[in-house]
Amino acid sequence: MKKEKIKMKIKKIFLGKENQSASLTTYVLDDSTETLKGEARPAVIICPGGGYFSCSDREAEPIAMYFASLGYHSFVLRYTTYYTRTLEMPDLSKPLPKKEKTIYPKQIRELGQAMLLIRKNASKWHVDTGRIGVCGFSAGGHVAALYSTEFNEPVLTDYLGVDKNDLRPAFAILGYAITDYHLLDADLEKKKNNPMDYHFMKASNVATCGTERPDKNFETKMSAVDHVDSETPPFFIWTTATDPLVNPLHSLELASILAQNNISYEIHIFDQGTHGLSLASQAAAGSKAQISPVVNQWTNLCAKWLENNFALKLPAVSDFEKMKGEGKN
Repeated sequence: MKKEKIKMKIKKIFLGKENQSASLTTYVLDDSTETLKGEARPAVIICPGGGYFSCSDREAEPIAMYFASLGYHSFVLRYTTYYTRTLEMPDLSKPLPKKEKTIYPKQIRELGQAMLLIRKNASKWHVDTGRIGVCGFSAGGHVAALYSTEFNEPVLTDYLGVDKNDLRPAFAILGYAITDYHLLDADLEKKKNNPMDYHFMKASNVATCGTERPDKNFETKMSAVDHVDSETPPFFIWTTATDPLVNPLHSLELASILAQNNISYEIHIFDQGTHGLSLASQAAAGSKAQISPVVNQWTNLCAKWLENNFALKLPAVSDFEKMKGEGKN
């Protein structure tokens, strides 16, 4: 008998027509008679980091493969960034010119488009539309956090012309994410003693806000902590206490606001670790310094959190197990 071949559907889909600046890459697990037998799977939309200058490869496909190993469909959103090439960075010795097409709310709207595209293809891809989550790291974590707290606001519902329930993510997973632009502004002053980080953060502000120092009103628009409400989904949050670029207070403050609003969350702060660790394993490392067996524990902790809250809909026993049980009687 010819054995059934199981494969993953990988396809890059461009969102919109504007310079094809954003894309969604699918990592859709093929259906199998040995597993879910046509039942829909949960899915995760992944937003890589990169300071809004580009989207990091280290926080893209390796993360998709991680979620795929858990049995979840994965989708990598390469949202609009200041540059189009991976790892392209600005000349920090010069002011960065503003680009209208890269500033807020461009990226969260693209995440909304991605959500709607997945819902549209849910039947074909066997996606459980009630369990589509978002995941992001660093700047991508900012996109995921903002989207998860603003999906029910006019900036998304009116623009995309859909009901908030069509946009709501089932959960959000954040790694060393920016969640509070007021805190980011305060930290900017402290970075003056570190010229490289200082100019990097100012340039990143230009890329996403259009200015080196956004005003307080714009900071509020850009702060997920200011948009949490009773409809906000549950969060899994992790970071490191020694992150030199994104203050761990971003994660702590978000957790505090979630608690105040009775939103379910889990948070892990590892005592040592630099910024941008991704999986913290060789699967996503560009150097040995990006490998940390301790920080890599976030993957197992997240897997258990997902299993407890968004597990695959599996039967208690398989057909083969039933057959074995019948044979014993």
